[in-house]
Amino acid sequence: MQPTFAGMANPDQRSPNVLLQNLCCLILNKNEADVAQQFQYAVRVIGSNFAPTVERDEFLVAEKIKKELTRQRRDADAALFLELYRKLQSQGTLKNRWSVLYLLLSLTEDPRKASNKGYTTLFAQALPRDAHSTPYYFARPQSLPLNYQDRNPQSGQTSGSMGSSGISSINIHALNGPTPTPQSLNPGQSYQTPGMGDSLRQQLGSRLAWTMTAGQPSLPTSTSKALTNTLVRNVPRTRREGELNGPVEITEAVLVRDILYVFQGIDGKCIKMCNSANCYKVEGKIALSKSLKDTTSRLAELGWLHNKIRQYTDQRSLDRSFGLVGQSFCAALHQELKEYYRLLSVLHSQLQLEDDQGVNLGLESSLTLRRLLVWTYDPKIRLKTLAALVDHCQGRKGGELASAVHAYTKTGDPYMRSLVQHILGLVSHPILNFLYGWIYDGEMEDTYHEFFVASDPTVKTDRLWHDKYTLRKSMIPSFITMDQSRKVLLIGKSINFLHQVCHDQTPTARMIAVTKSSEESPKDAADLLTDLENAFRSKIDAAYLETSKYLLDVLNKNYNLLEHMQAMRRYLLLGQGDFIRHLMDLLKPELVRPATTLYQHNLTGILETAVRATNAQFDNPEILKRLDVRLLEVSAGDTGWDVFSLDYHVDGPIATVFTRECMSHYLRVFNFLWRAKRMEYILTDIWKGHMCNAKLLKSMPELSGVLHQCHVLASEMVHFIHQMQYYITFEVLECSWDELWNKVQQAQDLDHIIAAHEVFLDSVISRCLLDADSRELLNQLRAVFDQIIEFQNAQDSMYRAALEELQLRLQFEERKKQRETEGQWGITSVEEEAENKRISTFQEFIPKMRSQLRILTHFYQGIVQQFLVLLTQSTDESLRFLSFRLDFNEHYKARDPRLRVTLSTKGRRSSHM
Repeated sequence: MQPTFAGMANPDQRSPNVLLQNLCCLILNKNEADVAQQFQYAVRVIGSNFAPTVERDEFLVAEKIKKELTRQRRDADAALFLELYRKLQSQGTLKNRWSVLYLLLSLTEDPRKASNKGYTTLFAQALPRDAHSTPYYFARPQSLPLNYQDRNPQSGQTSGSMGSSGISSINIHALNGPTPTPQSLNPGQSYQTPGMGDSLRQQLGSRLAWTMTAGQPSLPTSTSKALTNTLVRNVPRTRREGELNGPVEITEAVLVRDILYVFQGIDGKCIKMCNSANCYKVEGKIALSKSLKDTTSRLAELGWLHNKIRQYTDQRSLDRSFGLVGQSFCAALHQELKEYYRLLSVLHSQLQLEDDQGVNLGLESSLTLRRLLVWTYDPKIRLKTLAALVDHCQGRKGGELASAVHAYTKTGDPYMRSLVQHILGLVSHPILNFLYGWIYDGEMEDTYHEFFVASDPTVKTDRLWHDKYTLRKSMIPSFITMDQSRKVLLIGKSINFLHQVCHDQTPTARMIAVTKSSEESPKDAADLLTDLENAFRSKIDAAYLETSKYLLDVLNKNYNLLEHMQAMRRYLLLGQGDFIRHLMDLLKPELVRPATTLYQHNLTGILETAVRATNAQFDNPEILKRLDVRLLEVSAGDTGWDVFSLDYHVDGPIATVFTRECMSHYLRVFNFLWRAKRMEYILTDIWKGHMCNAKLLKSMPELSGVLHQCHVLASEMVHFIHQMQYYITFEVLECSWDELWNKVQQAQDLDHIIAAHEVFLDSVISRCLLDADSRELLNQLRAVFDQIIEFQNAQDSMYRAALEELQLRLQFEERKKQRETEGQWGITSVEEEAENKRISTFQEFIPKMRSQLRILTHFYQGIVQQFLVLLTQSTDESLRFLSFRLDFNEHYKARDPRLRVTLSTKGRRSSHM
């Protein structure tokens, strides 16, 4: 039934109410009586005070109409519209052109946004049963923030009021509810225009022409009709895709919908994951322009990046062996993906609102590929950074994983650096907890071996300091230096050493100035998150200094560490001269015996006698009770001199410094020094015997040559041994000891003392020719010592024979004088013949003695000469100077050309070796 428009014939009835009633009849296609209820509702809507949701901008609406025509590829209609709109502006007869254009654009809205019912049913459904009730208006966001960082989580939700002063305020979403989501579309389904046939287009055309002229001065008929026809054609006809063979053309809106699902790693209808190329691609049967294809590929990269990150987190989140640091890293990635999902939620909401409400008039908010490029620029940078971190962190865990993340903070991009620093702060939380427990309590609960301090539970207490705790260098975070990590190791190791070895249960707060108070812990955590490289520097240094100082005080005061070290120098390194000399005098009768006849308790008694008779008796009883005698392994032909050794018992905390290896070094050095001291003792006895016997044997002039030869050889040996003793005592022991003592006084922790002590022993061993490199020199030196012992035996044998001959001669002369005093003949011919025979036999012994001394001298000088050559070729400057002192009169230099090289030449030669 066609409505009647009586109001249009009578100018007096052109009031707003009459026009509104006529509009209701026109839309519902009913008479005035049948639209009474709808008319009342329309009056309430128009009479409301809702503010408009769009700005009254005529130019913006006209541009929107032009863009909509261009989007539908109706360039000719767009040009015609601009021409008609220009003519409309030039007429000046229409005063409210914005409202007219707005109404025209609303009426020609994309029919895909409508439901399957016609506008008549649509409008009727919008009216409530109670005509006087207030309708509920769905709101839509006015704009969408483009910055990924600043987006509001509530941006995807509806806010504000949608009311407006006109029928246009009733939007399609409010009338018919939301449209189906993209999942409800079947492949190949095209968007239809329900209820919009050609007859409706003709009706809309006539009604629009009436609307433009109703209540306003008349426009030229040609302009009004042309403009109306142009806008009415904006309603697209039904389009079916895929009806023709060949490539399928799709719209950009379909691509946008697919891209939003690709962003989540879900295949779209047109864009799917290509496993061979490892990227998302548009299906080959779909024809796209190069620009759309490039833009789609650039956008689809976000889906690939999302899949890469999501796959890593899904694989590692349930892996318990990945450790706490790894789980923190996965949590940080999940947090970033959550922010990314918020953006996708906003984009989906925007697409949903556009589907429900149509084109957002007055605002450029439609989703396009280029707009998505802008909106996803920052998220793409974040995802690229996260994907790069995932690649770099593959196969890493614990501190190594934190180092991998920290490497990405060294960038000039502040946006990327802030992102990585945030992730690094979360990743480093478990390391922070490990540090707290270790440096404050000495406790470590590292189930998955992530901390850079490793503990070996199989190590016993006596090796706690050396072997139980070590550094895992691969797990040291790159923001912690090696020096800081060593201090962290020492802090916890010192605490455990005090508790387990020293049995010192002093509370941690007393040892460490920086206590783990509830006020400082949150501050430390904040420091770690903001400045990982400097957060713990001061705290670690303070805890290290206080803990180490306390440990050294306990060792020095309670366990006399420094006194034990001095005792080693006095007794095992022969520093206590009066004690060593007296001990050697007391031991001489025992040590000249075969080694198999020695008893340790006898030697221990002699040792106690030597202690009581010298200044050693004033030492600390704790030290003296550790001094003992030790017999080495006996070999065939050994005497007591070869197996005797002093020993020093160590246990408890001081055994950490004087380990078994160190005590074996002390034993080697003592044996060398004891042997050298014995040589000095032997030569002293030789000199005393020579001085005493020289006067006794003046009555035997045939021995003068032999005695002179003995004196010369003994002088050579004394000079050699004195120079060696000077070198060993002063240049080796005293200098090394002074260096050790200075280091010990300046040591900040126990490791410094142990290291200085080891350096001291290594220096003594190497410079005493006891290391592997000096084996040849040591063999030559031992050969010299053997020659000294041979010379002592030869001279003792000569002296015994000479003194025995002297005694017999004195007895013969005494008997001769006694007989003469008695008035008898002094000697008989038989006695004289026997005396002469005995003297001749003794005189025959003298050339043999000379020959033996000559051979001994030759061998001795040959060994010394070879020893000097080896000293000259040494890289140690002090040994080269020793060769100069041993041959001060250049006796050996004249015999061997190899010794004629100057010291400067020796230095240059050694520098090139």
